[in-house]
Amino acid sequence: MFETKRCIIKNVCTRDAGEIKALYMNKDVRKYLGGVLEEDAIQAVIERVFHSSETLFYWVVREKNTDRFMGTVCLDPHHEGNDLELSYQFLPKWWGKGYATEALPFIINYAFDELKLSKLVSETQTANSSSCRLLEKSGMTVERVITRFGAEQAIYSIKSV
Repeated sequence: MFETKRCIIKNVCTRDAGEIKALYMNKDVRKYLGGVLEEDAIQAVIERVFHSSETLFYWVVREKNTDRFMGTVCLDPHHEGNDLELSYQFLPKWWGKGYATEALPFIINYAFDELKLSKLVSETQTANSSSCRLLEKSGMTVERVITRFGAEQAIYSIKSV
């Protein structure tokens, strides 16, 4: 478990399943992530989340003062398979308030300090300017721009110092 000034970041537990499902059903959250998932696809994601492994690390982010669910952060293999990817989803209610900006550096530090990774990547649509800004605030820089999933994607990276 990690704590920031306003967030608690902790391992997923069964009580989180319904809230995680809500993320995958939210059209605003999923706008740049391929759209809302069907029920069976959501169930597959939830099953995968509860079976974290050496290559999948999944956390929920809750507001410290209220314990309200805000979103998720995870590290899992990137599509290209060479690096772990930092991914995140927050419910719209929490957007623009700095919570993700607080949470991501803790996960980046965990990846470098505890997992001993030398590099992390993150992929986001270039059209998702808020996500691009968040990654840049977290110290990541654009490595390259590609077309994948029918959209222009920026591949961001950060290296351990």
